[in-house]
Amino acid sequence: MCRPRLPCPVPPPSVPYDILPRITDPRDLDGLTDAQLEQLAGEIRERLCSIVSDRAAHFASNLGVVELAIALHKTFDFKKDRLIWDTGHQIYPHKLLTGRFPQFDTLRERGGLMGYPNPEESDYDLFVTGHAGASVSTSLGLKAGDDLVHPGEDRKSVAVIGDGALPSGVVFEAFNNAAGLQKDLLVILNDNEMGICPRVGGLASYLDAARTAPYYDGLKKDVAWLLNKIPVVGEQSTKLLSQGKDALKHFLHGGMLFEELGFRYIGPVDGHDLKSLTATLERVKHVRGPVLLHVLTEKGHGFRPAAADPVTFHTPAPFKRDDSGQEVAEIRTSSTKAYTDYAAAAIHAALTRDDRVAVMTAAMCQGNKLETVRADFPTRFFDTGICEGHAVAFAGGMAKAGARPIVDIYSTFLQRSFDHIFQEVALQNLPVTFMMDRAGLCGPDGATHHGVFDNSYMRVFPNMTVMAPGDAGEIAAMLDFSLQHNGPCSLRYPKTAAVTVDRNAPPIVHGKAEVYEHGADGLLIGCGIMFPVAVAAAEKLREEGLDVAVVNPRFVKPIDMDTLGPLMDEAPWVIAAEENVVTGGFGSALLEAANARGVRTDHVRLLALPDEFIEHGPREEILADFNLDAEGLRATALSLAERNVTAA
Repeated sequence: MCRPRLPCPVPPPSVPYDILPRITDPRDLDGLTDAQLEQLAGEIRERLCSIVSDRAAHFASNLGVVELAIALHKTFDFKKDRLIWDTGHQIYPHKLLTGRFPQFDTLRERGGLMGYPNPEESDYDLFVTGHAGASVSTSLGLKAGDDLVHPGEDRKSVAVIGDGALPSGVVFEAFNNAAGLQKDLLVILNDNEMGICPRVGGLASYLDAARTAPYYDGLKKDVAWLLNKIPVVGEQSTKLLSQGKDALKHFLHGGMLFEELGFRYIGPVDGHDLKSLTATLERVKHVRGPVLLHVLTEKGHGFRPAAADPVTFHTPAPFKRDDSGQEVAEIRTSSTKAYTDYAAAAIHAALTRDDRVAVMTAAMCQGNKLETVRADFPTRFFDTGICEGHAVAFAGGMAKAGARPIVDIYSTFLQRSFDHIFQEVALQNLPVTFMMDRAGLCGPDGATHHGVFDNSYMRVFPNMTVMAPGDAGEIAAMLDFSLQHNGPCSLRYPKTAAVTVDRNAPPIVHGKAEVYEHGADGLLIGCGIMFPVAVAAAEKLREEGLDVAVVNPRFVKPIDMDTLGPLMDEAPWVIAAEENVVTGGFGSALLEAANARGVRTDHVRLLALPDEFIEHGPREEILADFNLDAEGLRATALSLAERNVTAA
């Protein structure tokens, strides 16, 4: 039985860094003794602890891969060999080992180091990996490409994938292809018994059993073949041999699945025993064909609070440690409710009212704040693991059977299920509700996590109703509407503090916009989170003598041209604002609908995010850059008003 050791000590905050600042390149590891490598691991953990003291950052997952990162860079030369981390939020030790210690204070800050691998930062980062599951595919592709472009060079290709990402369907597609190609590919299964939340499903149970199996070095196929060749004579012999077979199969349980998939299985090995892990990698480095190395790690290893509660410490709020450096003395918390809180409460209320309603999430129970839903409705809460495509198809099946499923997934992750939204939901016109959390900019998580495409990708499907709550108070009303609607619906909400607009809001009617206020001097249409921004901008404009109308469109599809058409015709200028890319979003839908109605659009200005990938940074600053704050809407409106005066 192979288990990670007890958490190693982290140097207290007062201890200066000795070895870490001298690591400017992974080859600097070559001259270090075993004791110095262990010291380096401690210094890396101290650096990780210090960075999280003043900003939210991925924490427990990075503490768990310190020794693995050191062993990999000591064993391989990734200037020519290939390394893909899946997912990339566990990349911090790798960044520190590849010359980025001097810039580490800028991590996840605007203009600073990205919280994921970034090829623009370092040649050691090959892909920006913010979504789970693709590492085996890209690593296999790198190996096939190297064999094609660099024949004769013995370049290794390594994928590090977590047990939480392992169930993703694309992983097994890659396993199947790798076994057929028989390329030299090393897949390291980083098994810490966790995704963001505890892992779920049959594969999780399999890995739980594999953790208790003895170390194995790839001979299981031969043993299985031998077992099947043993002759059976007589009833008692049959019984004894059957028992023997069962015992041996249990003994060999750990890697049978991967062996049958065509990989040589090695492990499990202790991922925190640096010396042994490095020695194992040295042996594995020379094995030909696809290999899976099963490495056992502990999420949060080295910092007791994170190891004890890896869910909370996945991306904790900034905290301070006590003098020992081993405990949390203070953690910054906020009492401000977020949009996600309103969404979770609305889901809970819906399940309370209607026994047909169920909710599913893709390994994001905590992120979606569904812990209370899971506790109160265990038979109607489904965590599919990091399998968004399956979650959507699963929801389609539930809806066909008469249930009312809610698919609660981050906007950026729902993109992974695009074809299933098409085939299993929209094409069938089934009443599945998509609640897209983190819609819009996600601040320090950056381009991989910004949910800025959903207005565009959801509205392309026939039968789909696409909604954008104008404030936090509309989330529950839109969810209730969706659960009564006989067709697929989606609604989006951002990762930010909740905002409500004080008013007597009319009920949600399919395809009907809300006119918040009338005005003759211009028209502000604020889609979703831009509605309260438009209200604030209108207040500023009134102080400057402009009486402008404000509309909360509520629906991205269908567009309410019965309401918007006359307002657009009468307004001297129109601004349509949304926190989505300009390509194919609400503004595009508005122009298409106006064109179909013969409504003029030459006076319409679209304010949206540009057709480019947006880097990480504070959400408010990025919005201001693109005039998507109250001051930006105000300035744009004044510019359009002045142009009209000049033209007249």
